[in-house]
Amino acid sequence: MLEIKNLSVGIAAEAGVEGRSILSGLDLSVPKGEVHAIMGPNGAGKSTLSYVLAGRDGYEVTGGEALLDGSDLLALSPEERAAKGLFLSFQYPLELPGVAALTFVRAALNSQRRTRGEDEMKAPEFLKKSREVAARLKIDPEMLKRGVNVGFSGGEKKRMEIFQLLMLEPSMIILDETDSGLDIDALRIVAEGVNALRSPDRAMLVITHYQRLLDHIRPDRVHVLANGRIIASGGPELALRLEAEGYDGVLAEAA
Repeated sequence: MLEIKNLSVGIAAEAGVEGRSILSGLDLSVPKGEVHAIMGPNGAGKSTLSYVLAGRDGYEVTGGEALLDGSDLLALSPEERAAKGLFLSFQYPLELPGVAALTFVRAALNSQRRTRGEDEMKAPEFLKKSREVAARLKIDPEMLKRGVNVGFSGGEKKRMEIFQLLMLEPSMIILDETDSGLDIDALRIVAEGVNALRSPDRAMLVITHYQRLLDHIRPDRVHVLANGRIIASGGPELALRLEAEGYDGVLAEAA
């Protein structure tokens, strides 16, 4: 599904100022049907990895490659990556004033379907599915008529991200600190939405600082990202060790 080989990335240079290196020879493989978690100290490059995979501007790939189902992900536009099945849930979801959430999601869904050569989803089918997904996530239908994330609380923004996720049904899901700002009930609801998409044909990469999210979205593998590369990998017990001991022990072993 997702294969990252020797990936090196820096901040793009501007106005004669040399860019700063962030990722340094990162290797990672996330097969279909598996959920992998990435943990690491602040500034390690976790969010940078998610942004580069999604195609965000401002970064320069200086080496390596990233393949999604064998396709060169880095050669595709952000729109093409989304149509290929890549979905990024942001740590800080953006607001889109004047664009109703339901209108936005339907436009995104049908744009991806057209790019893949599929028929658009008709309005009755879309509305039926949106009502079912909103009920599952305990989203007030009135929220879907408002501007995307405008005036939403932190928890409401995260639920809206998961609403988009369940509507689009991507094949490669990246969750960038989705647990940030969630109370216990919202965390459970969001996690249930994510777990509903676990499938032999789908992969997930969960970026988080805390074990509490992994109590709800149990990963198959846990990776530690530090100094721009993966320094340790293991099963769910690795996350428990980090929660109990912090990163010092793992960093020392990798030195």
